[in-house]
Amino acid sequence: MDEREKRILAHCDHTLLKQEASWDDVRAVLDDAVKYGTASACISPCYVKQAKEYAGDRLKICTVIGFPNGTHTTAAKVFETEDAVRNGADEIDMVINIGRLKAGETEAVLGEVKAVRAACPGKVLKVIIETCLLTDEEKVLMCRIVTEAGADYIKTSTGFAGGGATPHDVALFAEHVGPGVKIKAAGGISSLDDAEEFLRLGADRLGTSRIVKIIKEMEKG
Repeated sequence: MDEREKRILAHCDHTLLKQEASWDDVRAVLDDAVKYGTASACISPCYVKQAKEYAGDRLKICTVIGFPNGTHTTAAKVFETEDAVRNGADEIDMVINIGRLKAGETEAVLGEVKAVRAACPGKVLKVIIETCLLTDEEKVLMCRIVTEAGADYIKTSTGFAGGGATPHDVALFAEHVGPGVKIKAAGGISSLDDAEEFLRLGADRLGTSRIVKIIKEMEKG
């Protein structure tokens, strides 16, 4: 790997969230994440305990909460978060209640993010807002909510709603998030050039399964 590839990989959450993924599939992702030096491996909650026991301190384990639709109750999201932390999760990617946001229930959305934040003290919290379903005005509002709630990242997408990260959305986030809030671009990042462009626009993390695959193919020659 050259320095460009290493730099991009260091910003990647190497991701496997397919419904049909087995433990063998997850373990392969963990092995690749360690080998290629990614920021974390992002996997489903049911595998967090096994993954942490397997990877130990070699790798940050990220998992998802309220995934993929965000329509769980706040209590359920809080329980999921506490369970994930007990099982060894280092990072939490939660999905907001998109319907409540679109209905103008701003305080409910803010309160839920705060509740999840309180359930994972000392852990990295990323808030998935599903940009493909929102207006620019709603995206800007979520930048404020994520900042006020004390989350670490605003994240574009689950990858399950028909759209992913766009340069426009990452640039919009970079303009409107508060101090200390970082950006995760996720969904549809399909090349090293894509990845580099999102980082240039202000993303700090990239949620992707493809970048490691691209590097592996390049190594095969």
